[in-house]
Amino acid sequence: MNSKPGFVASRWLSGLAFGAGVLAVPAAMAQFSMVPAPLCAPPKASAHDVEQEFRIDAARHLYSCYPMRIYRGKLPPLLHGVMMVETELDATGNVVNISVVRKPAADEVAPWVLALIRRASPYPAPARMEGGTVRFTETFFVDKSGLFQAFSLTEGQR
Repeated sequence: MNSKPGFVASRWLSGLAFGAGVLAVPAAMAQFSMVPAPLCAPPKASAHDVEQEFRIDAARHLYSCYPMRIYRGKLPPLLHGVMMVETELDATGNVVNISVVRKPAADEVAPWVLALIRRASPYPAPARMEGGTVRFTETFFVDKSGLFQAFSLTEGQR
């Protein structure tokens, strides 16, 4: 053991910094521990017959379900998580399958985004899509506060 005063102080400070980091992790994860009940009304069928346009209807529906979780304005330069998801809907707009295309760096974001998507079902029915079903990809930009934007409706980044 080194008995130098500077050594003891630096060990104590590094332990304090480590401890602060450990305490901050659960607080950050708390934002993603629960998905609120969706507030949206049953959606109307989508008038779009192209995947890129349909996903805007789906994003608007998701925004209407979780208005309290939408990041308003331009996103900050450093995001907590970026996640790309492919969602498959049946002819009535119910979620059939969700596949993660790009996993976020923050592990707590993926299950949270997947739960948001599932709980917002049914989405607008893809009535004009060939076969009556649709598969579309959406990217989610998630802030550390637990607010998000979808790529289809993003307001950009600072």
